[in-house]
Amino acid sequence: MPFLLSVLTLCFLSVSALFALTRQWQMLQQNSYFPSRYFKWLKGNYLTMLILEILLLAVFLFLRYLSPLFATVLAAFFLVYRLIFASRMQKKSIKKLAFTARIKRLYAAAALLFTLLILLTVFLPAYRFFVFHLCAVLTFFPPLMALLCRAIMTPVETVVSKWYIADAKRILKGRKDLIVIGITGSYGKTSTKFILSRLLSEKFNVVATPGSYNTTMGVVRTIREKLQPQTQIFICEMGAKNVGDIKEICDIVHPKYGLITSVGPQHLETFKSVGRVFQTKFELADAVKENGGVVFVNGDSKALLSRIHRSRYTVYGTDTEFDVTANNIHAGPRGCEFTLQTKDNTLSLHTRLLSRHNILNITGAAALASHLGVDDKALSYAVASLKPTEHRLQMKPFLNGSTMIDDAYNANPEGSCEAVRVLSTFEGMKKVIITPGLIELGKAEYDANFRLGSAAGEVCDYIILVGKNRSRPLAEGVRSTAFSQENLFIVSSFQEATKICSSFADSNTVVLVENDLPDNYLN
Repeated sequence: MPFLLSVLTLCFLSVSALFALTRQWQMLQQNSYFPSRYFKWLKGNYLTMLILEILLLAVFLFLRYLSPLFATVLAAFFLVYRLIFASRMQKKSIKKLAFTARIKRLYAAAALLFTLLILLTVFLPAYRFFVFHLCAVLTFFPPLMALLCRAIMTPVETVVSKWYIADAKRILKGRKDLIVIGITGSYGKTSTKFILSRLLSEKFNVVATPGSYNTTMGVVRTIREKLQPQTQIFICEMGAKNVGDIKEICDIVHPKYGLITSVGPQHLETFKSVGRVFQTKFELADAVKENGGVVFVNGDSKALLSRIHRSRYTVYGTDTEFDVTANNIHAGPRGCEFTLQTKDNTLSLHTRLLSRHNILNITGAAALASHLGVDDKALSYAVASLKPTEHRLQMKPFLNGSTMIDDAYNANPEGSCEAVRVLSTFEGMKKVIITPGLIELGKAEYDANFRLGSAAGEVCDYIILVGKNRSRPLAEGVRSTAFSQENLFIVSSFQEATKICSSFADSNTVVLVENDLPDNYLN
């Protein structure tokens, strides 16, 4: 009987561990499967839970020797509890665990490992004591199990990635007629990608990497799943967190054209300096030049303009000396009107998109589309029909008849302050901002969040900051202004923020949701 109870207990513990791993996989996935970044999340969020799990393990082992039956019942309880917890956590998470093929392989590795331990208990009695305690430790410390599975699967993932990359290269090798356009930048690249795709679709059959698919494997997946024989242009967004990331993508897709939107203090925790960011972004320019192509650069980005030879690039922006210029800009809550000026042509355009930043994005996209032969009439129609990119200054109905400006995917200093400026154009309305601030800016993070807080303090009637600890620079920025402290709220989650906002939101309220951070950053 004790033997059967031991096996049953191990079964309950193993299944409960699989449910407990849901949260760990979610955080590992949100941290791009990098152990160092995952450890950083653990350090900020797991210490209290670790102490509790040590106590639970001690209690469980004590009860195990006191009464095997009671230990089995307790293991069953853990299974039910973890099932409910995993389900609820998935429902309330901002960015849920995506059940990708990689996550499924990790689950399979965990299931096989626990199955092996149970089989060892059944068929090798001499190791039963050791195996039981090992299984208990892995069960009560899910991060340890998560890292073990990641280590086991790393060689497999390497082989899988190489096969996918080789397959993507094979597909592209058979498409000599395909025009590949690379887009990168510290910010603005996703919005520009969608705008360019819309403009080029007036003349070409276009495929673009969806959403924020801007990693090597995201690009590879798009090539393998989205490219069709009739596709004429492939627009490839290229993101990076380390030097060499963009070169890796370029070595796969070999872009003929490139568009660089900006260089700024993004991902400085991994890049360490803006200079290294610049070096990485211009890996795209180097690849395009090797292919005899043309690179379009945002001249309004002073960091970019100061680092290029103007004669080697097509420069766009708001300066009349640039190759393609946007001027006579009139921006408001219902969109923008402006004039697009080239050396040989002038075109009046209207867009429903908000902010001057979007005008720059349209200008860069229009410059490239025009270069590829899209005529003025088609450009004018396409620009007028542009819809806001998901979560990029996107207006939506909100609480109690209020209006939301959804800018959840904006995570850069300039863009965030521009979003506050857009909020200021809603004259006569109650203005609210909900934000956790900006991340991955290294030493520049405090100053960037202080500036965002002070900008919000000058414009808003209500300010709701998310994250008790990380919102301190924002709060200090708000307090540097004359903003009423009674209308400043600091909460732990977006759910709390929504609840507070609902208490004063009405049809005359506009709410800016700025940078909706995933769960691994909210503390």
